[in-house]
Amino acid sequence: MRLAPHPRRRAAGVLTATALAVPLLVAAPGAAEAKAPRGGDPAARWATETLRSMSIEDKVGQLFVLHVYGEQAEAVSAADAAANQAYVGVPTPAEAVAKFRPGGVIYFAWANNTKNPQQIARLSNGIQRAAAATPSGVPVMVSVDQEHGIVARIDKPATQFPGAMALAAGRSTVNAVAAGAVAGAELRAMGVQQDYAPVADVNVNPANPVIGVRSFGSDPTLAATLTAAQVVGYQSAGESATAKHFPGHGDTATDSHTGLPVITHTRAELDRIDLPPFRAAIRAGVDSIMTAHIVVPALDPSGDPATLSRPILTGVLRERLGFKGVVVTDSLDMAGVRQKYGDDRVPVLALKAGADVLLNPPVPQAAYDGVLAAVRSGEVSEQRLDQSVRRILELKARRGLVAAPYVDEGRVARVVGTRLNEAVAQRVADASVTLLKDAADVLPVRPGRSLLVTGYDSGGSVAGVAARITARGVAADALGAGTSPTQAQVDAAAAAARTHDVTVVLTSNASTSPRQQALVTALQATGKPVVQVALRNPYDIAAFPAVPTALLTYSSKDVSLDALARVLTGSLQPKGRLPVAIPAANGSTLFDYGSGIRSTR
Repeated sequence: MRLAPHPRRRAAGVLTATALAVPLLVAAPGAAEAKAPRGGDPAARWATETLRSMSIEDKVGQLFVLHVYGEQAEAVSAADAAANQAYVGVPTPAEAVAKFRPGGVIYFAWANNTKNPQQIARLSNGIQRAAAATPSGVPVMVSVDQEHGIVARIDKPATQFPGAMALAAGRSTVNAVAAGAVAGAELRAMGVQQDYAPVADVNVNPANPVIGVRSFGSDPTLAATLTAAQVVGYQSAGESATAKHFPGHGDTATDSHTGLPVITHTRAELDRIDLPPFRAAIRAGVDSIMTAHIVVPALDPSGDPATLSRPILTGVLRERLGFKGVVVTDSLDMAGVRQKYGDDRVPVLALKAGADVLLNPPVPQAAYDGVLAAVRSGEVSEQRLDQSVRRILELKARRGLVAAPYVDEGRVARVVGTRLNEAVAQRVADASVTLLKDAADVLPVRPGRSLLVTGYDSGGSVAGVAARITARGVAADALGAGTSPTQAQVDAAAAAARTHDVTVVLTSNASTSPRQQALVTALQATGKPVVQVALRNPYDIAAFPAVPTALLTYSSKDVSLDALARVLTGSLQPKGRLPVAIPAANGSTLFDYGSGIRSTR
């Protein structure tokens, strides 16, 4: 059955009229449309017909999203073939699709899937050819973690945005919608139909080791508004958005990749802090919500993580919040979900809890066999299996994957990384730069003054900032100090600072880096003006509150470095406002939420 294009609808709920007035950026159909009568819904009719013809093996396969190694589907390097053999028991992505009949595949840079946009499109088409040859012929939904900012699996020439907290610093729903629309259109052109974004976690814990700038900040209302705006943007481009990590990963001191976090919020705190962005995403018609591997005793005292908790996934997300879309687990290879149960049982328990999609199991054969055995034994009823498979099939149909599973490889360059798209990313970055203080009236740095750029140097950030400043008429020298400066690097930077009028020192997560702190202290001791710039988490300034001038970019992407250079030299006024509060070492507040000086001299 070939589906006609499904009509798009405007999302209801929390967005301002201004945000929704962006030309052509209207919300595509999402979870709310599952309420449509099945007789009148072509996606639902196709899902019903397809489900009737599927074997149990086909259905179980649809639940899984696997990663594969290689740049192509049918032929890969020897190293990638060996990696595939170890993970899925066959050498190529195409053979993995034939073997497991998965509902989805997820791309990673470390799996050699994301070399460039044209290659990604070829890989996607090859995977879809393999899916077409399976017994059910159902297309694969290709997904990726392209949050932007610090989590971006696809690099240039795809447009690189500075990330969620930078968007939040700009306080613009228009920019949030536009960024999602650009990102979604580029992903669709590469054959990627689902992005595991936006992050809906409210980052109320400055020590959070895993979320930080991936979040829109510490204010639930701002996070809710921008989460919904991003959903509208992504889905206006036909890309499935995924709000994550339910019921909220923003107040944890443990990384769920390496441990099992416990969230101690009360039910009232969860309602006030953690759940508003997910409610907003649901009202905006979000296609999918991703679970968190976190224990939330107020919602489920069993000690099981939310991914395996029926009270949380079914009781709260489905029944209380009314979500009708697809629930996808966070990656099942993470330590947070593997603490209590074996790799064959975790996917079964997630399915019983209310999840639909089982993402990235560490041992696919054990996971697949575990679910298949549970269905055959009656532990998981075929009716329950069909509920999840139906949601997955309907989503694929509604996003146009059934009608058009292949992408035009010749069109990729005309869609991905265009000047117009880059201009949107630059607009986001320009609005994000936040000036916390300039007590010494250093800014802007005028021509005729000598400037040193030093500090955190990952990916050429120090040289990149210096070159951009020099291009704007202010002589700037670069002296990188690595990511954790040695004493020799600290001494060299301090010596160089003494011969310059102003020093700009870049930092990244300096609050947890004694070596970066030593560098900033040594630069201050020279007596020369120091401008500290946090390229990632905004909390760095708490480690050296005596620095007279402090800026935040929330990102080290090129667009952020360009915006920074223009603020430093006076051609761009800082516009950003803090999306979080910054605590002082003594527990008081160093900078309030919303702080930000809106202009330099």
